[in-house]
Amino acid sequence: MSRVLVVNAGSTSVKLSTVDRSGASEPLDSIEHAPDDVAAVAHRIVHGGERFRAPVVVDDEVESAFDELRELAPLHSAPAFAALHEAKRALPGVPHVAVFDTAFHATIPEEAAAYAVPRRWRGEWGIRRYGFHGLSVQWASERVQVARLVVCHLGGGCSVTAVQDGRSVDTTMGFSPLEGVPMATRSGSIDVEIVLHLLRTGRLDAEAIEQALESESGLLGLSGTTSRVEELERSTDPGAQLALAVFAHRVAAAVAAKTASLGGVDAIVFTAGIGEGSARVRADICSRLGFLGVELDAGANAAARPDSDVASADAACRIVVLHAREDAVAARAARTVLSLPAQAAVVPLRLVTRRT
Repeated sequence: MSRVLVVNAGSTSVKLSTVDRSGASEPLDSIEHAPDDVAAVAHRIVHGGERFRAPVVVDDEVESAFDELRELAPLHSAPAFAALHEAKRALPGVPHVAVFDTAFHATIPEEAAAYAVPRRWRGEWGIRRYGFHGLSVQWASERVQVARLVVCHLGGGCSVTAVQDGRSVDTTMGFSPLEGVPMATRSGSIDVEIVLHLLRTGRLDAEAIEQALESESGLLGLSGTTSRVEELERSTDPGAQLALAVFAHRVAAAVAAKTASLGGVDAIVFTAGIGEGSARVRADICSRLGFLGVELDAGANAAARPDSDVASADAACRIVVLHAREDAVAARAARTVLSLPAQAAVVPLRLVTRRT
């Protein structure tokens, strides 16, 4: 059975896995240990810019075009392109396909994508909101098939996305993966005047500011000690508790905002490391959203393992803890582009039916 090797490069690590036609995946410790039946390699590329809005076979022309993308998401692009080069060196005899995290968000309407900046910035320089975590959000929308879905991808990077009938219509990340809710070490959205103030006063230069916002902020910056939620939850330090409170406050506010984009919400998905692993974070966020019909089953939430519905049986909005499967989406995209034997269809998750 032919398999697709998926190279998922993040800002701090590279995950390798093989995905077979059934959609089942197996982790791989190195590209050199790839099995003989690999038919293609799918590469998750974070930022496709305005040019790349669909998966594409990586040839010399495409690879040279990637140089223009490096500055759009430098923290993520460098390891992704390094992994691409390494994989092409190790597996030169199979096709390589780039799958873009921004592509799923190409359906966002202009009113959600446009920044209120000068027209030249938008028209000539491509300054707009692109959105990220698209592979994860796409998987969530396929597994949880409701008309109005909000997906909370909460991991090292965090985003909240509104999905209408399977199409992205709004999301918190924008021109780069730095915008939006606080993350492990990234600040999320801040007043841009803060950056200008630090530059004008000479306290920090552009490089130092970028380093601070990308690697020293978020949960780490708020707590002053760690970005790991499990450690924050065990700590009695005021900084740790502040970090968790700010995180829940901002994510809940983002869920409410995306609900406004949808005109209501039928289900909320929590996915990725924090979303799947922290019952407390889910509870803290949902406790702020009761006005939207969000009500957790405390026992189900505490014992939750992906994939499960943890909302109260009679709640208007379903709450789903879902395992992120970016690899399955990337592998399927590669099979489609290359006309390889199709991957098995995604089976929708069965949600609890609301009692009446």
